[in-house]
This record gives sequence, C-alpha cells and structure tokens, in this order.
Amino acid sequence: MSKRDYYEILGVAKTASADEIKKAYRKVAMQFHPDRNPGDKAAEEKFKEAAEAYEVLSDADKRAKYDRYGHQAFGPGTNGGSGFHASNMEDIFSNFGDIFGDDNVFGSFFGGGRSSNSRGSRGQRGSNLRIKLKLNFAEIANGVTKQVKVKKYVSCTTCGGNGAKDKNSLQTCSTCGGSGQVRKVQNTFLGQMQTVTTCPTCHGEGTTVTAKCTACKGEGRVFGEETISIDIPAGVQNGMQLSMSGKGNAGERGGANGDLIIQIEEEPHTELHRDGLNVAYDLHLSFPEAVFGTNVEVPTIDGRAKIKIPAGTQSGKIFRLKGKGFPEVQGYGRGDQLVNVNIWTPQNLTSEEKAMLEKLNNSENFKPQPAKNGKSFFDKIREAFN
Repeated sequence: MSKRDYYEILGVAKTASADEIKKAYRKVAMQFHPDRNPGDKAAEEKFKEAAEAYEVLSDADKRAKYDRYGHQAFGPGTNGGSGFHASNMEDIFSNFGDIFGDDNVFGSFFGGGRSSNSRGSRGQRGSNLRIKLKLNFAEIANGVTKQVKVKKYVSCTTCGGNGAKDKNSLQTCSTCGGSGQVRKVQNTFLGQMQTVTTCPTCHGEGTTVTAKCTACKGEGRVFGEETISIDIPAGVQNGMQLSMSGKGNAGERGGANGDLIIQIEEEPHTELHRDGLNVAYDLHLSFPEAVFGTNVEVPTIDGRAKIKIPAGTQSGKIFRLKGKGFPEVQGYGRGDQLVNVNIWTPQNLTSEEKAMLEKLNNSENFKPQPAKNGKSFFDKIREAFN
C-alpha cells in the first residue's frame, strides 16, 4: 500500500507556511487523539500518520527534499530519515508534546484552554494527477527539462475561481460568520468540552454563492489543458516518482491545487543494459581479433568510446570504463560502463577453413591452458559490479 501525501494528510497546500503546517497538525492530532477515540485503531494510525507528516514538513531541509522527490527522498521504510518512529503514543508525545500550547483542546476537559480563531480553508483542494514520463538513457544520465501537455481542471477565468456570477453573488456565511467553523461547548462529568466542526452551510469556505458562474456552473474550475515544464534531475530510475506542487487539478471555488506526480519510465536502449548506476555492454570479437588484439569502438550513454583489446584476450574478460555510467540522483557518485567480451564462434565453415582449424587443433598452443590462479566467471562478475 502506497503512503499518502504528507500535505494531504495535514490538509494544507504545498505553499503553506511553517505556522500553518503547525496549526494543521494540531487540528488533525486533536481530531484523532487516542483520548478522544478510545479503542479506535484506525484513529490511532491516522494520529501516527499525522505525526510522521509533521516530522518531515516541519523541518526545512526534509521538506525541500520531499517537495522534489516525494517519499522516494528518504528511501523505503523510513520516516524522514531522522530516526523518529511513531511506534507508540509516548514516542509521539515526547517528540511533539510542545506544539499544542495554550490552545490544547484537551485542556477544555477541565475547563481550561482557549479557543482557536483560525479560519477554515477556502474551497476544496484539487486532486493530485499522475502521469508517466518516458526518458532515454542520455536524458536520465544528464537530466532534462520536458514540456508536457496535461489535460486537467484549471481555474475558471470568468469568475476568477470563486464560482460566483459576479462579486455581489459572493457573501459571507451567516452561520459561521466567515470563519468556516462552528464551535459547540458541552458539559461533561469532567467539565466543559469544546468541539470545533466544519460549518455545514458553507462547508468550511466561509462564504456562500447566491448566483453561480455560468461558465463553470459554480465549481470555480473548468476542464482544460496546461503545458507544464518539468525539470528531471540526473540519475532518476525506472519507477521513481517526482512531485510538482500545485500542478495537479485546480481546486473547487478557489481551493488549493493538487499536485502533479510524475512516474519515470526508462526507454530500453538498443545496445546497453542498466544495472543500478552501472551500464553493461556485450562486445563480440572474432577469434583472430582476440588472438592478435585490436582497437574497437563501443557505444556509451553519450556516444561512442574507443578501447584497446590486448592480444590474447579471453572470452569473459570485462573492461571497465570509469564514470561512463549513471550519476546518483542525490549524490556525487557515478557508475561505470562494463564491457563484457564474448569470442564469436563461427558456425558455417568451408572445407578449406575446416582443414586449417583441424591442423591448428593439434598445435600445443591451441590447447586450453587456464591459469591456476585465474578468476572464475562469477569472481569476475562480482569484481565488476562491486
């Protein structure tokens, strides 16, 4: 099961400030707090999920990596690479217990605490979009900027995205007074408990539309197309996902845009094969070329390279071209190109050629004489790829 987007978990846009992220986390944490949902395992998991999201988005460096590479930035099975593991409630409280402050809704159980005056978010956030982007070996090795046409919901230019026919058709919600939230105080045996819910009239937007825009039917968005410039960093791999903030579907009635998720697809190379950061190529030599040695050209990611084949080269010999592989997507290392030699054995011979080879077959120099300390095929493979 794929992990949910951290911004989606907290219900904020990718442009949200650090303070907005903090407030959003408090809101979600309060909603799914175990004390308010006793015995509810689903709520507990959502509470942990929100803690993990806040752990990444509250750190500027981690957030920057996440914005560019998504969950791939930290590798599988990690929570932001910081060592934080939301395995139990005590861990979460010890890490984030200071963020609730004076506005802690749980303080109202005992008559304490203050109410929050934060406004509801305007409109409904647009959904994320996913596209597949095919790249060849050269584009992956060097990085590339792609111009891609994406069909999606875009903001309505007629109403400016608010869904109203005109400015007089957009009014402040009379139920919540524009806050987008409705507060209710209940007396319990522990004291007063204050709850905050989304306004049922405006659905948290703070405004109501009295006359809808005729172009978008009140949604604030229409189906269209956008050309998006996508910067692909060097070294990406097949299946890797990149994320672009705000490039997904437009939100309804001024809501934040969703994100664009780009899944990388490698186009197979006609001659080269990828193995992690390394590139492999099978070089076929004739028997005379292997005996006498030769100079050959081999294909590489960026063109062709000349290599010298020494006399007496054996089948299975691997030549290494340093730095001719792929770069690390977030590092400074680079792989190599490995050229594996195969001696071509002819299958169709003339009678004259057969006679020549039969004569050579009796020669002492043509009898296999492998070196006792020579490396096996598997040793060569391990050495080449380490």
